[in-house]
Amino acid sequence: MIYFKTIYSFFQDEEYRQLLLTTLAILGLGTVVYRYLEGWNWIDALYFSVITLTTVGYGDFSPATDAGKLFTIFYILIGIGIILSFVDTVYNHYKDLKTKD
Repeated sequence: MIYFKTIYSFFQDEEYRQLLLTTLAILGLGTVVYRYLEGWNWIDALYFSVITLTTVGYGDFSPATDAGKLFTIFYILIGIGIILSFVDTVYNHYKDLKTKD
């Protein structure tokens, strides 16, 4: 129940919505670029974007083209801070709601 309450209250706040939209935009950008630079299907491109920016990096996919490798360098530098901010914000929001109950 607290999970749904957290999500609902998260979307009511304008700052949180903006952070969510920024996060989705960064993941969308990576997905589109990898789709066309590397020729991966949409799911593989999204998967690689998520595991790259969350620093999981399973190693089952990696860019093969020079353009893909260069994009990945800049993508990590730009995107990792945004993704980590998003995860931290969601966690803190959940923790604050949990302590209020």
